[in-house]
Amino acid sequence: MDVCTDCGVIHISYNSCRNRHCPKCQGHKREEWIQKREQDLLPCTYYHVVFTLPAQLNALAMHQPAMVYDTLFRCVWLTLSQFGTTAGLQLGMIAVLHTWGQNLSLHPHLHCIVPGGGLDSKGRWQKQVRSNKYLFAVKALSKVFRAKYVQQLRAKGINDKQLLESLFQKDWVVYAKRPFGGPVQVIKYLGRYTHKVAISNHRIQNVTGNDVSFTYRDYKDNGTVKLMTLSNEEFARRFAQHILPYRFVRIRHYGILSSSWKRGKLQQLQSSLKGKPKTAQVKTLLRKCLCCKTGTLITIEVFGKRGPPLQYLLKTPSLPVN
Repeated sequence: MDVCTDCGVIHISYNSCRNRHCPKCQGHKREEWIQKREQDLLPCTYYHVVFTLPAQLNALAMHQPAMVYDTLFRCVWLTLSQFGTTAGLQLGMIAVLHTWGQNLSLHPHLHCIVPGGGLDSKGRWQKQVRSNKYLFAVKALSKVFRAKYVQQLRAKGINDKQLLESLFQKDWVVYAKRPFGGPVQVIKYLGRYTHKVAISNHRIQNVTGNDVSFTYRDYKDNGTVKLMTLSNEEFARRFAQHILPYRFVRIRHYGILSSSWKRGKLQQLQSSLKGKPKTAQVKTLLRKCLCCKTGTLITIEVFGKRGPPLQYLLKTPSLPVN
């Protein structure tokens, strides 16, 4: 149990049920994962690029999710690697798979965090500099990404001519945000996105025997927050679309950020770039109150798997007893 130093709200972090799709259990895992990633960050500019699959592939994703999502990871890295090779650089990438839109519809996309540079042919660090402050031109990324994905589909035996032709009728969406200011901002971003689930509990406004109402952002209307109500069956159907295949890895590391590089090479590169980023600010970010956004959370009680201490049950009868 944690209490906020500013607003006084008490937060309860539950023992994990070990299901990665549970909105209650991801906070602790997220913090553990982020603390490990602190050691991997390079003291340089990082870029954020999002690769999205078109809606024409949604049916295929429903029937063969592992193949569709594995291919997404592979083609995104092949695309970025090709652009890096053209620039004479070996790049790195952390990629996080999201499959949902704000209204719980199927919307597979990959959030990619890419260091603003790489290693040249002699193993020396070189910055990737562009006048428009983005890593690469998004229109060029989009065309190469689409071509590689369709090529991979054909290689995997997908020969639906109508489907493949439809994939070339529109430009694919590759969205590039402006670069992060530094490693601490990267950590803040990772804390928001890595262990997200399709919908968090705070968005759910009402549940009845017939339907569920929840808030969502309508990005076609300048991100306006709206309320959507779905029948219980439709809500469950939409949520179930985002349950990943068993043991599917949704956070992956590539290039100079891959696991093989973490066994010595990455540490040497960090040293050559004047050391690792400081982590003191990062820990503060992870302990901010989710209600007031300003206060710091302080742990006031820790209880085991059998439920909260008796004194809290007596004071707060609404707390569950296991």
